Amino acid sequence: MMEQSTHALALEKVERRYRQGESTLEILRGADLVLLPGQTVALIAPSGVGKSTLLHLAGLLEKPDGGEVFIGDAATARMDDAERTKLRRLEIGFIYQFHHLLPEFTALENVMMPQLIRGLARPQATARASELLAWLGLGAREKHRPAELSGGEQQRVAIARAVANAPRVLLADEPTGNLDPKTAEHVFDALGQIVSATGLAALVATHNMDLAARMDRRVTLRDGFVVELD
Repeated sequence: MMEQSTHALALEKVERRYRQGESTLEILRGADLVLLPGQTVALIAPSGVGKSTLLHLAGLLEKPDGGEVFIGDAATARMDDAERTKLRRLEIGFIYQFHHLLPEFTALENVMMPQLIRGLARPQATARASELLAWLGLGAREKHRPAELSGGEQQRVAIARAVANAPRVLLADEPTGNLDPKTAEHVFDALGQIVSATGLAALVATHNMDLAARMDRRVTLRDGFVVELD
């Protein structure tokens, strides 16, 4: 069992395998990874080696077949679905390549949504959502629906939504993969500002080596293990 630590996220000897007919496909064979508060870590690996699986395990969307996933000092492997859902809602934010904003709601309402689901009163949720959007340079766009926003603006709204509940961990899967280089730069800068200002830990799966080089650490997956690249 991992001792008490200042880590935000820790994977300890994590295993994940899938059945394929008569055979078993081993994706992770004992992966270890620690993220500290205020740290950005780039996850760089070819398609098909387990990046999404690792993110799903870190985000409590899947359970490991062995090992442990810690969010802060909370061991999660033996939690039931309700406990995992509650912890995920409070402690983990997600950003995807496609923003997945709700098209019928404004930018402000999209950022309010996770706060309202958590149980925050509407005035408080509105104030925090407005503050986050303004901080990300979208104050004048908060009443616009996603279709009225550019791709970069939509992704910045998605970042604001992901951190609306002040999570401990931010998980991003190719967050700039659908953007042109200049827009990707703006989105990455916004992500870096959020990490610096809030002290959360970010694990970012990316193929963009220029952006990965600007993160605190770079890791890859090799033979089912997490390997540091630096």
